[in-house]
Amino acid sequence: MNLVALKMLLGDKLKYIALVAGLAFAALLVTQQASIFTGYAKRTGAWIRDTGAADLWVMDPQLEFTEDRKPLLDTALSRVRGVDGVEWAVPLYKGWLRTRLPDGTLVTTRVIGLDDATLVGAPPEMIEGQLEDLRRDRTIFVHADQVGDALRLREPFAGEGPRPLRVGDVVSINDHQLEVAGVYRSTAEFFWDPLIFTTYSRALSIAPAERKQNSFVLVKVRPGEDVALVAERIGSSTGLVARTPEEFESVTMNFVLSKTGILINFGVTIVLGFVVGALAAGQTFYMFVLDHLRHYATIKAMGASTWMLIRMVALQVSVVATIGYGIGVGAAAAAGVLTRGTGLAFEMPWQVPVLGGFAILFCALAAGLLGLVRVLRVEPAVVFKG
Repeated sequence: MNLVALKMLLGDKLKYIALVAGLAFAALLVTQQASIFTGYAKRTGAWIRDTGAADLWVMDPQLEFTEDRKPLLDTALSRVRGVDGVEWAVPLYKGWLRTRLPDGTLVTTRVIGLDDATLVGAPPEMIEGQLEDLRRDRTIFVHADQVGDALRLREPFAGEGPRPLRVGDVVSINDHQLEVAGVYRSTAEFFWDPLIFTTYSRALSIAPAERKQNSFVLVKVRPGEDVALVAERIGSSTGLVARTPEEFESVTMNFVLSKTGILINFGVTIVLGFVVGALAAGQTFYMFVLDHLRHYATIKAMGASTWMLIRMVALQVSVVATIGYGIGVGAAAAAGVLTRGTGLAFEMPWQVPVLGGFAILFCALAAGLLGLVRVLRVEPAVVFKG
């Protein structure tokens, strides 16, 4: 009977193709949009992951995400260093400063000031220059040209057209002349303001004077110590919050998702893809059953049991669901590969295709249920009617 069920399914090529296409479209929409959403969500913590060297980030208790500016007192660093279990602690400056490019273009940049002695939190990959070049007088590192993230000259300068900044260019940050000594590459971020790296002392010298200027304290826990316990000690002794990189990344992602429409927009698209797939597959499969009702009635008249009819319909549904799902997920993955390097966030962890598979299976089962009800109600006498 399984062979009969497959011949019935494949014999009606038009409805078979329509069923597969409907489920493939639903799988494509669900998995692609879920992957793009995952990509953008993970980008919110890209800077935290790239910084990478610290076990704990110490910050103001009211700070809600990476781009929130709630600086600490200078004494916070020495207080954190005095906590039991801390191997080392270094300051990290992050501020938003006006930057004028050599062609006169004025942009807002995020200036990161690294600890002068250790340069902890430096860019993950240098394209031009060496990390030690940052210790030279009045130097900065800028981002490599990658999908519009780099600082670019927009107007003709020195006989050249628009181009990204490169080693040797001089920019003005808050009216301080600084030279590009290196170009780095980092993970694509959710936030769009360009990142500029310099040393901590230099960042403080070019930033507007404030009573509080230290943005974060990066902490390395002594080997053998429990990170959570050290974080608790820091909190109780300083009144600040110590978060692991994973916790800080989660806090940032939750804040962005709750304060923007990203979650709702992608959620609506995913749900619509699921609903459209279910409706299209359900209607097409129901029409398929109606067209083959006499065949089901014949099989029932020959003595087929209810469970046999259920298995036949389940087999038909499983075949179209598997093929449609495979085509849809494959198309989504191919789209992700083709758009790599264009700036589109696309991240497909194993959870996305698994959850997408359950969604498509539900669509197919809903479609099969509509047809199955009609099959089980058919009377064998239909075969003998004119």
